[in-house]
Amino acid sequence: MNITESILNFMREKAYKPMNIKELEKVFGIKKHEKKDFKKILNSMEKDGYIIKTRTNRYGVPDRMGLVIGKFQGHQKGFGFVVPEEGVDVFIPISGINGAMNGDKVIVKIIKEENKGRKCEGEIIRILNRANKTIVGTFEDSRNFGFVVPEEKKIYQDIFIPKNCKKGAKTGDVVIAKITQWPDGRRNPEGKVTNVLGKKSEKGIDILTIIKKNGLPEEFPEKVQNYAESIPDEIPKEEYKRRKDLRNLTIVTIDGEDAKDLDDAVSIEKLDNGNFYLGVHIADVSNYVKDKSPLDKEALKRGTSVYLIDRVIPMLPKKLSNGICSLNPKTDRLTLSCFMEIDNSGKVVNHEIFESIISSNERMTYTDVTNIIEGKDQEAIARYNYLVPTFNLMKELSEILYKKRMLRGAVDFDFQECSITLDDLGRPVEIKPYNRGIANHIIEEFMLVCNETIAEHMFWTNMPFVYRIHEEPNEEKLMYFNEFVHNLGYTIKWGQEVHPKALQEIIEKVKGKKEETVVSTLLLRSMKQARYSPKCTGHFGLAARYYCHFTSPIRRYPDLIIHRIIKKFINGKLDENEIKRLNPKVEYASKQSSEMERVAQDAEREVDDLKKAEYMSNRIGEEYLGIVSSVTNFGMFVELENTIEGLVHLSTMTDDYYVYDDRHLSLVGEKTRKIYKLGDEVKIRVLKVDLSAHEIYFELVSNDEEKLSDKIDNKINE
Repeated sequence: MNITESILNFMREKAYKPMNIKELEKVFGIKKHEKKDFKKILNSMEKDGYIIKTRTNRYGVPDRMGLVIGKFQGHQKGFGFVVPEEGVDVFIPISGINGAMNGDKVIVKIIKEENKGRKCEGEIIRILNRANKTIVGTFEDSRNFGFVVPEEKKIYQDIFIPKNCKKGAKTGDVVIAKITQWPDGRRNPEGKVTNVLGKKSEKGIDILTIIKKNGLPEEFPEKVQNYAESIPDEIPKEEYKRRKDLRNLTIVTIDGEDAKDLDDAVSIEKLDNGNFYLGVHIADVSNYVKDKSPLDKEALKRGTSVYLIDRVIPMLPKKLSNGICSLNPKTDRLTLSCFMEIDNSGKVVNHEIFESIISSNERMTYTDVTNIIEGKDQEAIARYNYLVPTFNLMKELSEILYKKRMLRGAVDFDFQECSITLDDLGRPVEIKPYNRGIANHIIEEFMLVCNETIAEHMFWTNMPFVYRIHEEPNEEKLMYFNEFVHNLGYTIKWGQEVHPKALQEIIEKVKGKKEETVVSTLLLRSMKQARYSPKCTGHFGLAARYYCHFTSPIRRYPDLIIHRIIKKFINGKLDENEIKRLNPKVEYASKQSSEMERVAQDAEREVDDLKKAEYMSNRIGEEYLGIVSSVTNFGMFVELENTIEGLVHLSTMTDDYYVYDDRHLSLVGEKTRKIYKLGDEVKIRVLKVDLSAHEIYFELVSNDEEKLSDKIDNKINE
């Protein structure tokens, strides 16, 4: 146990009363020469929010002092919530914000406890960490000063810009403003313009605004770029000598048409005993991205690559991501290989992990492989004739692996992803569901079984590691979900604790039915978000005891750091000192990667929402069929076949007065008793689009309107 944990455990004891630093030094036997370091530890713990220092300079843990630490989530109307890492959210009225801004890490004093459905209420008493050093927004000018209206709607205050700090910005410009003075009471934050990005209407400014708003880095620092360029393209001769040479093996990559960072390749054969011999070969990025190098520090900072429709913000420079690390066809590449012998029930009966060299035979796409397996593309079948038996064998194994996962109770969500096509000016011209074929499922199953095999192997070594974990669902949310599906006629079987298999059975039962999307969405909302952790606590959704991310080191930092650990372990280089050094490293990498994954997801979702809103803004007045995907006390959301979602606000439902039934997640008409519930098919008309908020509004097309429309159509056809 380290000193931080010892301090926390001591302060959590019932008998503990807040002590000052001298008293704590005495308790922990701190010698004179250790006092400086001890003070640093306490300061660091206070900064991270693990402990609190009172006005009388005494230390204690927040939960024993009626305090909560979490991130402040603002609302455009001025109030907000503090979201702690564990426990319930705390409502913060405008009067209790005290200068906090969206994303800030804060300490909250609880004023009112949770009561009869009313949220726990609090007041922010300290800001531990400011999230917004800069703000992206639209500049508005006036004679004596200017102000920036933040793009992030959760920041409700405009940024005041003094006359001499405008940097030539004009009204309507999208700018970046650096905050020079934080908000205080009723006073707005103050700042200075540091960059003028351009007018909102200019090509690419919309996506660039989202990139800047989320603090995503566009360019690599010169030091990092130079380091990447200095890496030789050729593989050193000693690597050929010390690695297993797999260049004669039939190996292929299977990816999307546009992918340039190919980090996984696969091979397969049938053994004499009837078992499958699956090889998963992953780019050995850690060979080029050395620990503590400028490349490594930048990759850790970024945490992940971000994919935004027409561009990628890579974790590593192109020299590596699209070049020497990418498993391009008919090119020698360094890899880390995991071979698994898998029996006909899908069980991994044997495995081996080692450093290797491969030269993949072909760069295949999901579409081509799917068409070959289904016999739809004779030209592709003829061209890749020598690989057809390999693909059929892959299909056979993937189906066995999928069946095994389903039998043990993995929750398999089948959500429609969308494909957005932009024209040369960055405008959306087509939005449609993305079809996942057989080949997508093959690679998915192979990567899952490989990730599990690696995680279990490393778990039993008891070495520091980064696992991918998914905790059990929130009990309250699960009870709510249970009640909802019960009203639809489905029953969840659970005892003392819920098993993923019980939830998977519900997903299976609703497959192909109109309520499928709704039930899946609601279940997903009941679940916690998967994250990275140095502790292996299992993956609930996959019903897996051991899981990690091993297969994408070009675009995910956790994969990269565990490659380093695996290589050190298999080469016998994990001594006591190295283990000691790795422990805090895997802890920080887990936390940082989880946070950056959320940022990337938010940015990707926001860009999709922006382009969907833009697409529908040219379709005002058009009518579509859709499914009720969510019901709230202010209306209902309807999802169209092309995955676009819009709000039918209660104020537009004028044929009756509708009341929200939260138990059955439905809207009920007071006079007509007409019910709109999740999963119902409705006809809508596109009413309006708010481009700045990326929001789409629909109105319902009534039966009378439909009948009139049909009559007109019939007259025209006559």
